[in-house]
Amino acid sequence: MKWCRFQTGQRVAHGLIEEDTVTEVTGGPFDSDTRTSTTVPLSSVKLLVPVIPPTFYAAGVNYRAHVTEMARRRGEKPEFPPRADVGYRANNALVATDEPIVIPKDATEQVQYEGELVVVIGKRGKRIAEAEALDYVFGYTIGNDVSERTWQRGDRTFWRGKNTDTFKPMGPWIVTGLDPDDLRVTIRLNGKAMFSYAVKDAIFGVRQFISRMSQYLTLYPGDVLWMGTDGATENLKDGDVVEVEIPGIGVLRNPVVRER
Repeated sequence: MKWCRFQTGQRVAHGLIEEDTVTEVTGGPFDSDTRTSTTVPLSSVKLLVPVIPPTFYAAGVNYRAHVTEMARRRGEKPEFPPRADVGYRANNALVATDEPIVIPKDATEQVQYEGELVVVIGKRGKRIAEAEALDYVFGYTIGNDVSERTWQRGDRTFWRGKNTDTFKPMGPWIVTGLDPDDLRVTIRLNGKAMFSYAVKDAIFGVRQFISRMSQYLTLYPGDVLWMGTDGATENLKDGDVVEVEIPGIGVLRNPVVRER
């Protein structure tokens, strides 16, 4: 199934997408839900961020080529994470597909994309075994972990380098019933493919992260886990359009605007 959050006029609702039609649903993907008789063309609605997570987790560095490239740019030897350690991001940074990524006017030129698979948790869990981890996944969506690299390196925390408003596009919807090991991420800038990678090439996979996290943290329905990116990332500038595509899910597309 393909779940979305959408807006028509002033109304916000959850819906199920079938071909080019959205059927409104009462309740939501994590509650008791009922299809209504209200259907609208997908082209006529504004798609919103598909879930506002109770907790926003991020795997961070989780692919070898990305770790290697970032270390090379710093003139350092690459160091790969020894464990599936998770970090956090902020909900204020979330924006939907087609909404602009706004670069603050005092940001440097080093504002870069990171196209990622996003895991959406479907039920409460604690101390989950790896073999059972995917049972706690509701579905998958797409994220772009936009990063201001100078702030990321220089600030004591990631508070603005990763969490500035609009730096976390997510969407366009959530798709259920997928196997993460079958998925592939492609990142395009102004229509040009910049990098493509298989999700299964992660240093630590979805099962390992969910299991390790849940030994210490209770996971709740609607929590999201961004799985990290691979490869080199390039600078974004005013007027660019960045797209992250995962066949089987869709395309997350966002224009870039720099404040003046």
